Amino acid sequence: MSKRPVVLVVMDGVGISNNELGNAVKNAYTPTLDELWKTCPHTEIKAHGLAVGLPSDGDMGNSEVGHNALGCGQIYSQGAKLVNESISSGDMFTTETWKELISNCENGTMHFLGLLSDGNVHSHINHLKSLLSQAKKDGVKEARLHILLDGRDVPETSALIYVDEIEAYMAALNDDQFHACIASGGGRMNITMEANWAMVEKGWHTHVLGEGRMFASAKEAIETYRNETGVVDQDLPPFVIAKDDQPVGTIEDGDSVILFNFRGDRAQEITLAFDGDESFDKFDRVRIPKVMYAGMLQYDADLNIPHHFLTYPPKIKFTLSEYLVNKGIRQYAISETQKFGHVTYFWNGNRSEKFDNELEDFVEIKSDVVPFDQRPWMKSAEITDVLVEAILSGKYDFLRTNYPNGDMVGHTGDYEATIIGVEAVDLNLKRIKKAVDAVNGILIVTADHGNADEMYEKPKKEGAALKAKTSHTLNKVPFIIYNRDVTMDEGDFGLANVASTVAKLLELEPDSHWLPSIIK
Repeated sequence: MSKRPVVLVVMDGVGISNNELGNAVKNAYTPTLDELWKTCPHTEIKAHGLAVGLPSDGDMGNSEVGHNALGCGQIYSQGAKLVNESISSGDMFTTETWKELISNCENGTMHFLGLLSDGNVHSHINHLKSLLSQAKKDGVKEARLHILLDGRDVPETSALIYVDEIEAYMAALNDDQFHACIASGGGRMNITMEANWAMVEKGWHTHVLGEGRMFASAKEAIETYRNETGVVDQDLPPFVIAKDDQPVGTIEDGDSVILFNFRGDRAQEITLAFDGDESFDKFDRVRIPKVMYAGMLQYDADLNIPHHFLTYPPKIKFTLSEYLVNKGIRQYAISETQKFGHVTYFWNGNRSEKFDNELEDFVEIKSDVVPFDQRPWMKSAEITDVLVEAILSGKYDFLRTNYPNGDMVGHTGDYEATIIGVEAVDLNLKRIKKAVDAVNGILIVTADHGNADEMYEKPKKEGAALKAKTSHTLNKVPFIIYNRDVTMDEGDFGLANVASTVAKLLELEPDSHWLPSIIK
């Protein structure tokens, strides 16, 4: 067992870019991070694409796959890649879940609910196309789409591109035996997809009950709301598509419902509303249709959410946490609500439970329920208060935390607020560094993907007005080791190389299943 504790800090959404325009990392006042970079062993590591199990290096990383890779030291097929493989092999459509979904709506409607974009972080429009096409082949007669508009993982006012694309696709499928159309929708930060029950309730009333402002088409709804409110796609109010003043696609008894998002952290609440047991009490659902419900993936295997799913998640084995438990290493994980699941559930290989209740402590600091650009410091000070106490206690050998600011504030598109968020993280890094010094510990500073490093879309032509960028980036992230004289190895490293590095800093031989250490 190491005599020196190791503290790992994940600065969520803090990537590396030399571009100064809209770079809330480079342009923030970050004396602690700057000093660490100048004086400590450091390198840049990949946090997107193939390095985290996604289909190509054109795919942005995200916090879920990033923490999976950090916590298991291996590269598993993830998210879109996992679904792509299931669709291309045809395995998805031979599952009992798919067969039951089809037979269940023989005399009803198949509903598809999810984020309509090609952002590839929560969903992909091509997956929806495949589901629609196969549904028609397998005899479904009526299909309805309940679309959540993105503007976060894709340009902020790009919704009509995807609406036009999917409507053209449905028009080519529709005939006298099959009919598909959009039934409802709204912005992803307004209804359905947030970990906020008031938003989920609005989504339920919109998609299931068909209640709300009615329009003849999704295009009419989007254009009307934009003219009236000026909000971007992710914040658009809910809408219901109607014909002759009647909703075209309420969800009824005998229907089937598929949530075609593959990412789990914004899928669990609406899933529980459909798939939960009789004890569900988060809001009055008014009417609970008897449907067959399934997710694109199982969003939480330990909690069995949902009961039915189309693509099996990667079976992540040989995680760092389990390895350290077997070595008797005492571990501590802390973040605020927004990223607590990432330093616990995703870090531990999509596992909700601890490997050892005696050797692992998890601490959640409750997040504020306010827009992040109004509190860009978020709970960074409170996280640090508790983490410093844990470091100084001497009880733990390996401690990890996540500061969400660069990601969550970055997603708002507010450049000035994001600078404050990054500066808040830097201020608290100084406090952690001081605590590490007090116990002669070792500090690792890294990130799970970029975001705050690019806050503006690249102008398509010179002189064009700047538009906020709210998505993740393809940039590498920092990897710094403080208070330990080490030599960085040469290689093309990514997040999955961190587990072996942690083990070596703890004076342990890395697990043979892991990718090599970043240090020699």
